[in-house]
Amino acid sequence: MDKRKQMFLTILALWAVFSSPNRALAAEIRKIQDNSFLLEEAYNQEAGVIQHIQYYQYMKDKTWVYSFTQEWPVPGQRHQLSYTIPGLRAADTGKGGLGDILINYRHQTVLKGSLAVAPRLSMLLPSGDYKRGLGSGSIGLQGNIPISVELKERWVSHWNLGTTYIPNAKAIDGSRADIKGYNYGASIIYLVNDRLNLMLETLGTRSQSVISNGAVKAEKAFFLNPGMRYAFDFKSGLQVVVGLSFPVGLSPSRGEYGSFLYLSFEHSLKGNNADF
Repeated sequence: MDKRKQMFLTILALWAVFSSPNRALAAEIRKIQDNSFLLEEAYNQEAGVIQHIQYYQYMKDKTWVYSFTQEWPVPGQRHQLSYTIPGLRAADTGKGGLGDILINYRHQTVLKGSLAVAPRLSMLLPSGDYKRGLGSGSIGLQGNIPISVELKERWVSHWNLGTTYIPNAKAIDGSRADIKGYNYGASIIYLVNDRLNLMLETLGTRSQSVISNGAVKAEKAFFLNPGMRYAFDFKSGLQVVVGLSFPVGLSPSRGEYGSFLYLSFEHSLKGNNADF
């Protein structure tokens, strides 16, 4: 058998393994949902299920972000509460530490057929030290509207549009000003099978920060984030999702790049049988 024929048969075999549906497996394994990286998916936690999410992003300018989020149904899927605790290394000061904590509420407004919508409203707490460039120094609000659409059996798309407003935010020198920003993004996810997903995310932001004498500085960013995620399902009901991606900046973020690591634990809570 020549090398070309051998290579063709190998590719054909791999394609058959990854693309052919395994219906027996699909009946036992949950699809990976609510595990995107830079974007939100519009799926609240089901009744009796809690999720612990961590990620770590490191960029070429030696800045990094670590985030821990815990999501709870209240008590069913329609209402969800969560909190997010970030750690970061600020680009301006080079200092690292705790950032501004978020308290989040999300409403499962639509969950029907192939469409899901779950708007989020968050309060930003001034837990980060503004003198070190780690926080805003003031209480703020953030809203985001995630929309998820199942396009075909193996294709899912997610869309985000959000805004942030922080009144009386502080600069390092203590001067104050109101700041605001917005975010937008979209992703396409290919379900190789119920365990392995290939992902391509795009995320754009426009943010403001307070500099000396109360002046406001605006910055834009746009990133392309190709990656993959893999789920481990256990008989106990525990689902562990690991992921890896490589964010790459496009104009106005050209030349920026880094790596992104993701880890999620999702498991059931006994004694909670609330319905959607």
